[in-house]
This record gives sequence, structure tokens and C-alpha cells, in this order.
Amino acid sequence: MSRWHPKYILFLGIVLVFLGFLLPFLMVTQVIKSTLFLNFFSFIASVLGLFLGFVGAAMYTRMRG
Repeated sequence: MSRWHPKYILFLGIVLVFLGFLLPFLMVTQVIKSTLFLNFFSFIASVLGLFLGFVGAAMYTRMRG
């Protein structure tokens, strides 16, 4: 059994996906300066958030089912 509750993992995934959306949006509107590190960070946050969202949803479904 994981030490993390599935709701926390799902919440973290949603936050990371939102961050992966917000950072490129702010870079395109030129609110923040686009850097290589920020581009990679937003991509990794988006992919990791998507992965954690799937894992959290699967754990939550398995726990409830």
C-alpha cells in the first residue's frame, strides 16, 4: 500500500498539468521570458502531471472498487 493517498496524487497531477499549461501561456503572451530551462520544466511538469493523474485515478478507482 502506498503511503500517499490517491487523492493527493491526483491533486498533484492536476496542479502539474495546470502549471504545464500556465507557463507556456505566460511565455507566449511574453509575461515571462522564455528560456530553455523553463521550456523543459513546463514540458516535464505537463507529462509528469498527466502520468500522476492517471496513476492517482487508477489507485482511487481500485481503492473504491
